[in-house]
Amino acid sequence: MRRFALIAVPYLWLLALFLVPFLIVLKISLSDITLSIPPYSPKLDLSAGWAGFVEFIRALDFENYVFLTQDDLYWKAYLSSLWIAFVSTLITLAVGYPIAYGMARAAPEWRPTLLMLVILPFWTSFLIRVYAWMGILANEGLLNQTLLALGIIDSPLQILNTTAAVQIGIVYTYLPFMILPIYATLEKMDESLLEAAEVLGCSRLSAFWLVTFPLSRGGIIAGCFLVFIPAIGEFVIPSLLGGSDTLMIGKVLWEEFFSNRDWPVASAVAIILLAILIIPIVLFQRNEQKEREAGT
Repeated sequence: MRRFALIAVPYLWLLALFLVPFLIVLKISLSDITLSIPPYSPKLDLSAGWAGFVEFIRALDFENYVFLTQDDLYWKAYLSSLWIAFVSTLITLAVGYPIAYGMARAAPEWRPTLLMLVILPFWTSFLIRVYAWMGILANEGLLNQTLLALGIIDSPLQILNTTAAVQIGIVYTYLPFMILPIYATLEKMDESLLEAAEVLGCSRLSAFWLVTFPLSRGGIIAGCFLVFIPAIGEFVIPSLLGGSDTLMIGKVLWEEFFSNRDWPVASAVAIILLAILIIPIVLFQRNEQKEREAGT
């Protein structure tokens, strides 16, 4: 009985916090917009019994999903979100891997301090950090003023309200999610493998590409998924750092819910976004399972 209770707890957690909300959003996505509270129909009337339930099911339709295929805004937003998340993930990997490598190769007494410095931004509000980047990237911000003072540019660069600003915000925000899994993988690596490679005639660069990089692949895959998955649906960063031309599905979703008050279409957008994210989530879980099996 105790074993059953332990197994039931995570399933009940998933039922309450994932499956039930998902079914509610799915039902709204099959509804029609109305001027009411809540702004959609049909609504299930339990007092009508089985006949009311049948009528409720018959009233549901796929019109909102058909509408999404007819408006270019939505598929362009999905493609733009995928592209921005993909490029941001590559940049985060390029920045995060050397940092993780340096941390793993640092003296043992320095590693806790370096790890704390990576985690330190989480001690500050996410919103405050994004607002700080608005001040840095503005035309009169710290970055432009520094470049002007050094004579690198003659006039301020338009960085804020661009796709580049969004990518900078994503890279900064999710950098720890890339560094930590790569660092965890590199720290466990047996350094005698590098010594053996050098004894066999490999240079340090060759030993890195033939030994270190392949062995850190698990951390790289985990870090890329941890950055790519939330970056696709990011809303705060494109809203504050991106301009009107920066199209991401998170902004579209917010506007449909709160500006247009079209809950059925917004729910359909969310369902399709979840369907897109299922692929990397499943791949991430399979990678984690392989890592656990390899560890045992």
